[in-house]
Amino acid sequence: MKKLILILTLVSIFCLNLHGQTTEEYLVRGVSKYELEDYKGAMADFNKAIELDPNFALAYYNRGLVKSEFEDYRGAIADYNKAIELNPNYAEAYNNRGISKGKLKDNIGAIADYTKAIELNPYFALAFVNRGNSKVELKDDRGAIEDYTKAIELSPNFDMAYFNRGISKSKLEDYIGAIADYNKVIELDPNDASGYYSRGLTKLKLNQKDSGCLDFSKAGELGHPDAYEAIKEYCK
Repeated sequence: MKKLILILTLVSIFCLNLHGQTTEEYLVRGVSKYELEDYKGAMADFNKAIELDPNFALAYYNRGLVKSEFEDYRGAIADYNKAIELNPNYAEAYNNRGISKGKLKDNIGAIADYTKAIELNPYFALAFVNRGNSKVELKDDRGAIEDYTKAIELSPNFDMAYFNRGISKSKLEDYIGAIADYNKVIELDPNDASGYYSRGLTKLKLNQKDSGCLDFSKAGELGHPDAYEAIKEYCK
C-alpha cells in the first residue's frame, strides 16, 4: 500500500510539472504570500507569472507593490510604468506610482499621477488623500485640505483623511477645526493614540492645558512614544 501511495504521489508530481501552473495561479499564490509578508516568495511568483505572460499588467502592478516593500521605489516605478503601458486606464497603478514618486521626493510627479488616477476614477478617496499628502510636502496646506475634504465626502469614515486634515488645519491656525477633526478620528477609533496626542497639542494652542494634558495621558496609555515627554514639558 505504501508503495502504491508513493507511485501515485510521483505520478501526481509528474503531471503537475507536465501541465505547469497558469499565470493566474502564480499571481494568486503571490498575492497570498504578499498578504503573509513573504515578500521574497511573492516576488518569485510574480516573476514567474510575468515570464509566462509578459503582457500581464496585474502581475507587474503586484510586483511593484513588493518592490516598494523592499524600498526599491525606482524598480516599483518601472513595474507600474509597464502596467500602465499595458493598461492605460489602470487607476491603481497611477496611484501607487505616485506613492513611489513621493518616496523619491518627486512630489510634483506624484501629484500628476494622483490627478490621473482621480481622472480615471473620481471616487478614488485614497488618491485624494495621497494627493493631499504631496501638497503638504509642497507647503500647500490649503490645497491639501481641499483634497482631504473630498476624500471625506467620498468616504465619511476615512480616519486618515480626518487626521491629516487636522494637521493641516492646525498649521493654518484653525485650531478649533483641527480639534473637530481629531475628535472624529477618536470617535472612529477610540484607541488611536496619535489622535489624542495631536488633539492635546492643539488644545494647548487654545490654552486648554488641563484638557490637553488629559489627552497626553490617554495617548501615553495607548502607547504613543512622545506622550510622556509632552506631559513632562507642558503639564507641570
